[in-house]
Amino acid sequence: MTAAYEVSHTPDEWREKLTPEQYHVLREAGTERPGTGELLHEERDGLYRCAACKAELFQSGTKFDSGCGWPSFYQVVRPEAVQLLDDDSLGHMRTEVRCAACGSHLGHVFPDGFGTPTGDRYCMNSVALDFEAGAAANNPAPATTKSVFEQ
Repeated sequence: MTAAYEVSHTPDEWREKLTPEQYHVLREAGTERPGTGELLHEERDGLYRCAACKAELFQSGTKFDSGCGWPSFYQVVRPEAVQLLDDDSLGHMRTEVRCAACGSHLGHVFPDGFGTPTGDRYCMNSVALDFEAGAAANNPAPATTKSVFEQ
């Protein structure tokens, strides 16, 4: 990753900080197997943070069961919390989601979150997230019904 981020480490420093699976997902844009993530069925109130740098990403009230096998959310805590990048690595266009603070790969966002206020489905890897029960985001953006694909 060539961009300058607020949180930056060498590959060796990231390897020391993260588990092998986290390193694969967060730093090499890998994906955990569907249905295996420990946060998939998390239902408590709280805050989801980047597992690499602890940046605030999602409030639990925006989580929903999309049936895709990964934790799904319809809105980030603040638009500037993530970077959205074009990804055609599988031969078709998707929108990759990265942590704006450290550049770590989190998952992808799709415009198929039917029934959600925004219509978006942020499909995130559990290993890319840390959950803090009972926590709330600092200065969250107001709830919206606008899709990131409309902005």
